[in-house]
Amino acid sequence: MKSPNSSSASSNRAQSLMANTNSDHHRSYAAVTQEDGYDFDGDPAAWAAFTNVFGEVQSVLDRNRTLIHQVNQNQQSKIRGNMVKNVAMIQEINGNMTKVISLYSNLSDDISGRFSRRTGDAKNNR
Repeated sequence: MKSPNSSSASSNRAQSLMANTNSDHHRSYAAVTQEDGYDFDGDPAAWAAFTNVFGEVQSVLDRNRTLIHQVNQNQQSKIRGNMVKNVAMIQEINGNMTKVISLYSNLSDDISGRFSRRTGDAKNNR
C-alpha cells in the first residue's frame, strides 16, 4: 500500500511536469478543452490516472537508469561473466521500455475516452 506521501510526491511530479510544458501548447490545449466543455482540472479521476501512470513510468525509468549504469560498468570491466549478465539486463531494459509504451498508450486511451464522454455529455446538456 502506498503511503500518503508517495501519492503526494506523484502528484507533485505530475504538476511539475505540466508546469514545465510549453506554455503556448498548454494554452491551446486549455482553449480547446474549454470550447468543448471539458475541464480536465475538474476531473479528479483523470488526474489520479495521470499521476499514477507517471509514477509507474518514473519507477520503470529509474530502474532502467540503474540497469544501464550496471551494463556500462560490466562492459568496461571486460570480464566474461559480467558481459554474460548484460544480456539479461538488456532484455529487462527492453521489456521495461515496452511497459512504458503500454502505460502511455493506456493513459492516452483513458484520457481520450474521458474527453469524448465529457464532451458528448456537455453537448447533450446544451
